[in-house]
Amino acid sequence: METNFKNFDADFNKEEAYIRAKKKVDSIIGFYWHLAVFVVVNLIIIILNAYYNKNGFWSFGTFSTAFFWGIGLLFHFLGVFGPDFLFGKNWEQKKIKEFMDKDRQNWQ
Repeated sequence: METNFKNFDADFNKEEAYIRAKKKVDSIIGFYWHLAVFVVVNLIIIILNAYYNKNGFWSFGTFSTAFFWGIGLLFHFLGVFGPDFLFGKNWEQKKIKEFMDKDRQNWQ
């Protein structure tokens, strides 16, 4: 009877892992779609603003949509990839070990 529970737990854990991985892949795909739409739409807006804007190409109005939408895109990026993208997994532990090793070398 116990082997059935072990098999059930293993299958359940595999299914849970699959669901987590699928959600992560879906969120990455969603971010890339957001990025693609951002680029296409903002190119069109910048070109139209440059053509019709009387203040000139380099005015804030030409790039304002891209600027504010870019802030939203940055938050979307951080939500999908998180701080691990910049520092990697276990970055804090590696740095602590590095500083402890340096400190140990200085005191020996």
